[in-house]
Amino acid sequence: MKDYILEACIDSTESAVIATLAGANRLELCGNLMIGGTTPSLALYKQIRKTCENRIHVLIRPRFGDFCYTEHELSIMCEEIRMFKEHGADGVVIGALAPDGSVDWKAMDRMIAAADGLWVTMHRAFDMCKDPYRELERCVEHGVSCILTSGQENYCTDGLACLKKLIEIADDRIQILVGSGVDAGVIAKVYEETGAAVYHMSGKEVLDSEMIYRKENVYMGLDGLSEYTVWRTKKENIEAVVAVLKQL
Repeated sequence: MKDYILEACIDSTESAVIATLAGANRLELCGNLMIGGTTPSLALYKQIRKTCENRIHVLIRPRFGDFCYTEHELSIMCEEIRMFKEHGADGVVIGALAPDGSVDWKAMDRMIAAADGLWVTMHRAFDMCKDPYRELERCVEHGVSCILTSGQENYCTDGLACLKKLIEIADDRIQILVGSGVDAGVIAKVYEETGAAVYHMSGKEVLDSEMIYRKENVYMGLDGLSEYTVWRTKKENIEAVVAVLKQL
Protein backbone atom coordinates (compact mmCIF):
# COMPACT_ATOMS: atom_id res chain seq x y z
CA MET A 1 0.00 0.00 0.00
CA LYS A 2 1.53 3.31 -1.07
CA ASP A 3 -0.87 5.90 0.31
CA TYR A 4 -1.37 4.65 3.85
CA ILE A 5 -1.41 6.92 6.89
CA LEU A 6 -0.29 5.69 10.28
CA GLU A 7 -1.17 8.11 13.07
CA ALA A 8 0.56 7.53 16.40
CA CYS A 9 -1.26 8.63 19.53
CA ILE A 10 1.33 9.99 21.96
CA ASP A 11 1.51 11.99 25.20
CA SER A 12 5.22 12.69 25.61
CA THR A 13 8.17 14.02 23.64
CA GLU A 14 9.89 10.67 24.05
CA SER A 15 6.97 8.85 22.44
CA ALA A 16 6.71 11.44 19.66
CA VAL A 17 10.36 10.95 18.72
CA ILE A 18 10.11 7.16 18.86
CA ALA A 19 6.93 7.05 16.75
CA THR A 20 8.27 9.45 14.14
CA LEU A 21 11.58 7.62 13.74
CA ALA A 22 9.72 4.30 13.54
CA GLY A 23 7.70 5.50 10.55
CA ALA A 24 4.44 7.02 11.82
CA ASN A 25 3.58 9.82 9.41
CA ARG A 26 1.17 11.70 11.70
CA LEU A 27 0.89 12.32 15.44
CA GLU A 28 -2.14 12.80 17.63
CA LEU A 29 -0.82 14.70 20.61
CA CYS A 30 -2.64 14.15 23.91
CA GLY A 31 -2.08 14.42 27.59
CA ASN A 32 -2.83 11.59 29.99
CA LEU A 33 -3.35 8.66 27.63
CA MET A 34 -3.78 6.41 30.65
CA ILE A 35 -7.26 7.91 31.13
CA GLY A 36 -8.14 8.08 27.44
CA GLY A 37 -6.41 11.36 26.61
CA THR A 38 -6.93 14.99 27.51
CA THR A 39 -5.72 18.30 26.07
CA PRO A 40 -1.91 18.44 26.26
CA SER A 41 0.01 21.42 27.57
CA LEU A 42 1.24 24.07 25.17
CA ALA A 43 4.79 23.52 26.47
CA LEU A 44 4.61 19.83 25.48
CA TYR A 45 3.31 20.74 22.04
CA LYS A 46 6.08 23.30 21.52
CA GLN A 47 8.77 20.83 22.62
CA ILE A 48 7.53 18.21 20.17
CA ARG A 49 7.21 20.77 17.39
CA LYS A 50 10.87 21.67 17.91
CA THR A 51 11.92 18.04 18.09
CA CYS A 52 9.88 16.25 15.40
CA GLU A 53 9.25 17.02 11.76
CA ASN A 54 5.81 15.46 11.57
CA ARG A 55 2.18 16.51 11.32
CA ILE A 56 0.73 17.19 14.76
CA HIS A 57 -2.99 16.99 15.43
CA VAL A 58 -3.83 18.10 18.96
CA LEU A 59 -6.55 16.48 21.06
CA ILE A 60 -8.93 18.98 22.65
CA ARG A 61 -10.62 17.33 25.62
CA PRO A 62 -10.82 19.14 28.96
CA ARG A 63 -11.37 16.14 31.21
CA PHE A 64 -11.87 12.41 31.57
CA GLY A 65 -15.44 11.15 31.19
CA ASP A 66 -18.34 11.77 28.85
CA PHE A 67 -18.48 14.17 25.90
CA CYS A 68 -21.43 16.28 27.06
CA TYR A 69 -19.81 19.62 27.85
CA THR A 70 -20.82 22.64 29.89
CA GLU A 71 -20.62 26.17 28.54
CA HIS A 72 -17.48 26.80 30.58
CA GLU A 73 -15.81 23.67 29.20
CA LEU A 74 -16.74 24.55 25.64
CA SER A 75 -15.34 28.07 26.02
CA ILE A 76 -12.06 26.61 27.27
CA MET A 77 -11.95 24.14 24.35
CA CYS A 78 -12.47 26.89 21.77
CA GLU A 79 -9.76 29.02 23.36
CA GLU A 80 -7.37 26.06 23.32
CA ILE A 81 -8.09 25.40 19.65
CA ARG A 82 -7.25 29.00 18.79
CA MET A 83 -4.10 28.80 20.91
CA PHE A 84 -2.77 25.67 19.20
CA LYS A 85 -3.66 27.07 15.78
CA GLU A 86 -1.69 30.22 16.60
CA HIS A 87 1.31 28.06 17.46
CA GLY A 88 1.23 26.12 14.21
CA ALA A 89 -0.70 22.92 14.93
CA ASP A 90 -1.66 21.05 11.77
CA GLY A 91 -5.03 19.98 13.09
CA VAL A 92 -7.26 19.44 16.10
CA VAL A 93 -9.14 16.40 17.35
CA ILE A 94 -12.53 17.19 18.85
CA GLY A 95 -15.93 15.74 19.70
CA ALA A 96 -19.10 16.61 21.60
CA LEU A 97 -22.34 14.72 22.19
CA ALA A 98 -25.81 15.80 23.21
CA PRO A 99 -27.61 13.95 26.04
CA ASP A 100 -29.80 12.08 23.52
CA GLY A 101 -26.78 10.44 21.87
CA SER A 102 -26.64 12.66 18.80
CA VAL A 103 -23.57 14.73 17.96
CA ASP A 104 -23.84 18.18 19.53
CA TRP A 105 -23.48 20.20 16.35
CA LYS A 106 -23.94 23.53 18.09
CA ALA A 107 -20.81 22.78 20.15
CA MET A 108 -19.00 21.20 17.20
CA ASP A 109 -19.66 24.21 14.96
CA ARG A 110 -18.18 26.55 17.56
CA MET A 111 -15.02 24.45 17.73
CA ILE A 112 -14.80 24.09 13.95
CA ALA A 113 -15.12 27.87 13.63
CA ALA A 114 -12.31 28.30 16.19
CA ALA A 115 -10.16 25.91 14.12
CA ASP A 116 -10.67 28.28 11.18
CA GLY A 117 -9.45 26.05 8.36
CA LEU A 118 -7.33 23.58 10.33
CA TRP A 119 -7.74 19.86 9.75
CA VAL A 120 -10.53 18.66 12.08
CA THR A 121 -10.79 15.06 13.25
CA MET A 122 -13.85 13.92 15.18
CA HIS A 123 -12.55 11.57 17.86
CA ARG A 124 -14.13 8.42 19.26
CA ALA A 125 -17.05 10.28 20.75
CA PHE A 126 -18.32 9.19 17.33
CA ASP A 127 -18.27 5.59 18.57
CA MET A 128 -20.66 6.55 21.35
CA CYS A 129 -23.23 8.34 19.18
CA LYS A 130 -26.63 6.86 18.42
CA ASP A 131 -26.63 6.87 14.59
CA PRO A 132 -23.13 6.74 13.07
CA TYR A 133 -24.27 6.70 9.45
CA ARG A 134 -26.44 9.80 9.84
CA GLU A 135 -23.69 11.55 11.79
CA LEU A 136 -21.11 10.72 9.12
CA GLU A 137 -23.19 12.68 6.62
CA ARG A 138 -23.46 15.57 9.03
CA CYS A 139 -19.69 15.49 9.58
CA VAL A 140 -19.27 15.95 5.84
CA GLU A 141 -21.82 18.78 5.79
CA HIS A 142 -20.19 20.61 8.71
CA GLY A 143 -16.64 20.47 7.34
CA VAL A 144 -15.08 17.72 9.48
CA SER A 145 -11.99 16.29 7.75
CA CYS A 146 -11.72 12.90 9.44
CA ILE A 147 -13.54 10.50 11.78
CA LEU A 148 -11.57 8.36 14.23
CA THR A 149 -13.58 5.20 14.85
CA SER A 150 -13.45 1.56 15.84
CA GLY A 151 -16.80 0.87 14.21
CA GLN A 152 -18.71 1.58 17.43
CA GLU A 153 -17.06 -1.30 19.30
CA ASN A 154 -14.28 -1.41 21.89
CA TYR A 155 -11.85 -2.79 19.31
CA CYS A 156 -11.71 -2.27 15.56
CA THR A 157 -11.70 -6.01 14.91
CA ASP A 158 -15.16 -6.22 16.48
CA GLY A 159 -16.48 -3.31 14.41
CA LEU A 160 -15.45 -4.46 10.93
CA ALA A 161 -18.96 -4.50 9.44
CA CYS A 162 -19.63 -0.96 10.62
CA LEU A 163 -16.19 0.23 9.48
CA LYS A 164 -16.73 -1.23 6.04
CA LYS A 165 -20.08 0.52 5.72
CA LEU A 166 -18.67 3.82 6.98
CA ILE A 167 -15.84 3.70 4.45
CA GLU A 168 -18.28 2.90 1.64
CA ILE A 169 -20.62 5.74 2.65
CA ALA A 170 -17.70 8.15 3.08
CA ASP A 171 -16.67 7.51 -0.54
CA ASP A 172 -13.50 9.61 -0.11
CA ARG A 173 -15.52 12.66 0.98
CA ILE A 174 -14.13 12.34 4.50
CA GLN A 175 -11.26 10.30 5.93
CA ILE A 176 -12.12 7.27 8.05
CA LEU A 177 -9.34 6.70 10.59
CA VAL A 178 -9.43 3.19 12.08
CA GLY A 179 -8.39 3.00 15.73
CA SER A 180 -8.53 0.95 18.93
CA GLY A 181 -6.71 -2.35 19.00
CA VAL A 182 -4.61 -1.61 15.92
CA ASP A 183 -1.36 -3.57 15.77
CA ALA A 184 0.62 -5.62 13.28
CA GLY A 185 -1.49 -8.69 13.96
CA VAL A 186 -4.81 -7.15 12.86
CA ILE A 187 -3.92 -4.80 10.00
CA ALA A 188 -4.17 -7.39 7.22
CA LYS A 189 -7.60 -8.57 8.40
CA VAL A 190 -8.95 -5.04 8.81
CA TYR A 191 -7.68 -4.08 5.38
CA GLU A 192 -9.11 -7.21 3.76
CA GLU A 193 -12.52 -6.67 5.34
CA THR A 194 -12.82 -2.88 4.98
CA GLY A 195 -10.22 -1.54 2.54
CA ALA A 196 -9.06 0.95 5.19
CA ALA A 197 -5.78 2.72 4.46
CA VAL A 198 -5.65 5.08 7.45
CA TYR A 199 -4.85 3.77 10.93
CA HIS A 200 -4.40 5.11 14.48
CA MET A 201 -2.43 3.42 17.26
CA SER A 202 -0.42 4.14 20.38
CA GLY A 203 1.93 1.16 20.10
CA LYS A 204 2.55 1.62 23.78
CA GLU A 205 4.54 -0.43 26.25
CA VAL A 206 4.18 -0.12 30.00
CA LEU A 207 7.47 0.67 31.67
CA ASP A 208 8.32 0.30 35.32
CA SER A 209 9.10 3.54 37.14
CA GLU A 210 12.70 4.40 37.98
CA MET A 211 11.60 5.13 41.55
CA ILE A 212 13.34 2.95 44.13
CA TYR A 213 11.49 4.20 47.19
CA ARG A 214 7.77 3.55 46.68
CA LYS A 215 4.70 4.47 48.70
CA GLU A 216 2.42 1.74 47.35
CA ASN A 217 -0.60 2.62 49.52
CA VAL A 218 -0.93 6.23 48.27
CA TYR A 219 -2.70 7.09 45.00
CA MET A 220 -2.54 10.50 43.36
CA GLY A 221 -5.17 9.60 40.77
CA LEU A 222 -7.57 6.69 40.43
CA ASP A 223 -7.55 4.10 43.20
CA GLY A 224 -5.71 1.00 42.08
CA LEU A 225 -3.90 2.75 39.22
CA SER A 226 -0.20 2.37 39.95
CA GLU A 227 1.85 5.51 40.36
CA TYR A 228 4.90 3.52 39.30
CA THR A 229 4.19 2.75 35.65
CA VAL A 230 4.92 4.88 32.58
CA TRP A 231 3.26 4.51 29.16
CA ARG A 232 5.56 5.01 26.20
CA THR A 233 5.44 4.24 22.50
CA LYS A 234 7.48 1.16 21.59
CA LYS A 235 9.50 1.55 18.41
CA GLU A 236 9.12 -2.07 17.36
CA ASN A 237 5.30 -1.89 17.56
CA ILE A 238 5.16 1.04 15.14
CA GLU A 239 7.77 -0.47 12.82
CA ALA A 240 5.85 -3.76 12.65
CA VAL A 241 2.66 -2.00 11.54
CA VAL A 242 4.57 0.10 8.96
CA ALA A 243 6.06 -3.10 7.54
CA VAL A 244 2.63 -4.70 7.16
CA LEU A 245 1.13 -1.58 5.57
CA LYS A 246 3.94 -1.43 3.00
CA GLN A 247 3.32 -5.05 2.04
CA LEU A 248 -0.45 -4.70 1.46
